[in-house]
Amino acid sequence: MHSLLEQEIMSQPEVLARLLEREAGHIQQIVARLPAFDYVLMAARGSSDHAATYAKYAWATMGGYPVALAAPSLQTLYQTPPRMNNALVVGVSQSGQSPDIVTVLEEGRRQGRPTLAITNDGNSPLANAADYVVELHAGQEKSVAATKTYTAQLAVMMLFAAVLSGDSARLTELQQMPQIMATTLQQAPEIARLAERYRYMSSCVVVGRGYNYATSFELALKLKELTYMMATAYSSADFRHGPIATIEEGLPTILIMPGGATMNDMLNLTTELKQRQAELLIISDSQQALTQAKTPLVLPTGIPEWLSPLVAILPGQLLGLSLTLAKGLNPDVPRGLNKVTLTL
Repeated sequence: MHSLLEQEIMSQPEVLARLLEREAGHIQQIVARLPAFDYVLMAARGSSDHAATYAKYAWATMGGYPVALAAPSLQTLYQTPPRMNNALVVGVSQSGQSPDIVTVLEEGRRQGRPTLAITNDGNSPLANAADYVVELHAGQEKSVAATKTYTAQLAVMMLFAAVLSGDSARLTELQQMPQIMATTLQQAPEIARLAERYRYMSSCVVVGRGYNYATSFELALKLKELTYMMATAYSSADFRHGPIATIEEGLPTILIMPGGATMNDMLNLTTELKQRQAELLIISDSQQALTQAKTPLVLPTGIPEWLSPLVAILPGQLLGLSLTLAKGLNPDVPRGLNKVTLTL
């Protein structure tokens, strides 16, 4: 009997294909209709916040738009909403239910700014508060730990980035991703075997940079939700500014390092970590990187760096699932968590 979590992890190529089919044209229409804006203000929590973090990089590199992450408590707790002059205000939420995210969009609308909701529920309060709505078409997500809605949100961010770039080749690259995701997920049995080594792991560090800064936070969250370990995420740059002092011999350290602009920086960090005798788990498509790992988690080669977060999270999701089962825990019922979290 496969867990709901496993079923949803394995459904991601199909979810992505459906999303691309249904929303690519719609997103082109939205971008064409949007009034002028100078920057983007995004409100999100949890995994949705990690998708928004990815957009900080992709929408800036492809469209030139700075992306700021909102602090919803400015509205809900401090009653001092910031000026949103010249902003596109975006709410990202799988359920579309969380009152604090909805409040940010309502405030944006009150200030006369264009508002966009990215959600799996087109009838949710968030969707009702927005001028434009992009649905994830992921089907109901029954597992508490988000997987398919996270990659669907990433894909929406990627579609917007591609359209904002004005380069049709970007959309063509994105259309290849369902097959690449399916290939990556075929490693599930091998990752389950590798996970046995870490069944008693109680803490780890997860490091990524650039487009995969978001991936490091999403993977750490999955490990915390599912296995209850203290998994801490960092940018490789921030990590050197102090936290690297926490590395001791044998500490499992997960490095997310697909090929691209961040590779040399991550390789240099790999050398530093080996000198400190960390145990390295490396998610990469680079042989040079993978040979440095105690536990290599292999990605298909040739993935454009801007799309790599869609694929780089998959070995992490499978590792989280496998560790949960190895620890004798139920992946579908993490302790003390609900599927929908309502924050004010």
